[in-house]
Amino acid sequence: KHSLLSQEEIEELLKRYNISKRQMPSMSLKDPAIQELNAKVGDVVKITRNSPTQGTSYFYRAVHE
Repeated sequence: KHSLLSQEEIEELLKRYNISKRQMPSMSLKDPAIQELNAKVGDVVKITRNSPTQGTSYFYRAVHE
């Protein structure tokens, strides 16, 4: 599942991990997985994955061109 973070959630994420958006893994604006989200450059996408052995995992990607 892919979802966009709000500006407040982005700020909290960056503060929690003491990073900037430039330091985050990136995701292309053209990625088919986020086409429905109407993402813009600079947005942050939260990816939720379920695993039978690890439970739920979250990954974050900054959107670039």
